[in-house]
Amino acid sequence: MNIRVHSWIEEICDQIIRLDSSIRFAGFASDAGKVIAYRYRKKVDPLLTSNETQLSFIDSALRMRIRKDTEQKLGKAICSITLYEKVTRATILLDSKDYPILMISFDNSNKRIDRESLILNGIIPLLSNHFTRS
Repeated sequence: MNIRVHSWIEEICDQIIRLDSSIRFAGFASDAGKVIAYRYRKKVDPLLTSNETQLSFIDSALRMRIRKDTEQKLGKAICSITLYEKVTRATILLDSKDYPILMISFDNSNKRIDRESLILNGIIPLLSNHFTRS
């Protein structure tokens, strides 16, 4: 992949992270779950190794593909949110052949953050400047 394109995707990750201090991580992956680019918030210690992060993207890609089976009746998935003890993770499908999956993790230490609102009113509008949702 071209370094200039890679930098552009990393800049989008940085823009997402700057939206709210609760966002720990933002990363893009292919539809097979192969990591393309990602960023962590400065001074954040990753909870997963790079191999675990890669496996996590593959797992999310598989889950999002399974959700497509019900789209005809339920409509397209906007995002999938998983709440863990330490973090909340969101996976967003994009209408992009090159960068179809965005994964974001939020720190759970601030219980007052409305993650769904942040996704719908902050992250998705930011992404619409660069992509359309799948």
